[in-house]
Amino acid sequence: MEPALIVLTNLPDRATAERLAHALITSRAAACVNILAECSSIYRWQDAVEQANEIPLLIKTTVAAYPCVEQTIRELHPYELPEIVAVPVVAGLPAYLAWVAQETTPNTL
Repeated sequence: MEPALIVLTNLPDRATAERLAHALITSRAAACVNILAECSSIYRWQDAVEQANEIPLLIKTTVAAYPCVEQTIRELHPYELPEIVAVPVVAGLPAYLAWVAQETTPNTL
């Protein structure tokens, strides 16, 4: 079975988050995208401490589909340097992980 990943990113507003989520699902780059509640992020950017409200996304995908996920985020994300962090899934319900793999395989259309 194709190894699964959870990709994390944050968007500046809900509308942008929804556009990105739909693009990822439509292109089959992701099987599921969770759009979480707004959070407050504090970070250092260009030698200044910044604070912003952001919308986190949890993107369920596979190692094979990751390049498409990254490309889509880079194309649609408004930040100069978007957060794109992929975390390997080391265990999970086999049927769910099989579903993620199936939904991110282009030939299942």
